[in-house]
Formats: sequence, structure tokens, C-alpha cells
Amino acid sequence: MEFTAFSLRPEVRHALEAKGFTTATPIQAAAIPIALEGRDVLGQARTGTGKTLAFGLPIANRLEPSRERGRAPRAFILTPTRELALQVAKELEWLAPHLTVTPIYGGTGYGRQAEALKRGTDLVVATPGRAIDYMEQRILKLSQVEIAVLDEADEMLSMGFEEDVEKLLEATPAGR
Repeated sequence: MEFTAFSLRPEVRHALEAKGFTTATPIQAAAIPIALEGRDVLGQARTGTGKTLAFGLPIANRLEPSRERGRAPRAFILTPTRELALQVAKELEWLAPHLTVTPIYGGTGYGRQAEALKRGTDLVVATPGRAIDYMEQRILKLSQVEIAVLDEADEMLSMGFEEDVEKLLEATPAGR
């Protein structure tokens, strides 16, 4: 399936073209149409098959840009590790140039990440521990989340993050 088959906003279409992406992988072809309709998707595919684009493209396509200072994120992606959070954030930055993407993760100081959240962001890519820290400090507000993604959910569960994941998802609106 060609990406041109999807009804995409110009920014997203141009970002795909700039990277030379023309044909969707099987996980993308299966997940993107459902996600573009706003429905829940559960996907499983091997590493390197384009899962990030499978959930990232519908997010990039759905969210309108905003420059409102202090705005709460409208998309929230949880990943099990700092490395994956940074990788996903980097992918989303080129895919959604019209949105502000903020990675939050442990192993580094709180200052810059906290400031980015306070300035306002459209999309947060986080590890569970740091997301809980910021939520408890009332710096991360999940009340406006329209789209929530658990990237490598099985890995998060095997790493013992079940309670944190549940606590974070409970802070998001029921209809997300």
C-alpha cells in the first residue's frame, strides 16, 4: 500500500516524501487506516518493520499545531527505556514538524525536561518512572491526552512497570 492512499495533512505527506518513504510496511498498512479513524490498535511486529511510523503517522496527522504556552500534551507515548524514548522522539520530530515533541526520561537532570513541559508541548514520549515523577510534581498533566501509545508494552510489563503504566493511563481521559 502506498502512503498516497492515505488522506494525510500536507506537512506529514511532505515529511514522508522528504525521507523517501512511499510504500507502507505490512504493520503500517494494517494499523494506519484503523488509527486514522481514531480507533484503538494493538500491533505486534518484529524490530525494524516500522512500528513507530505505524503509530506516529496517525498522531502527526490528527493533531493540530498549537503554540499556546503551558499547553498540556495531546499525545502521550510510553516506552520502557530512555534509548527507545529518544529514538521515538527523533522519529516523530521529522514526521510531525508542525508539532512540539518532548522526550522525558530518567538518567539526566530534571531542569530542561521540566522547563519544556512547562513551556507547553503537543506530544510527550516518556519512560514510566520519569513520567510518574513529573505527574506527581504536577508538571506533567495528562488531562488533555487524545492519543496514548504503549510502545513495547510487553517489555514494560516484564520490567515491572505495570503499576506505573496503569497509574499514568488512569490520568488520561477515558475516551483517548
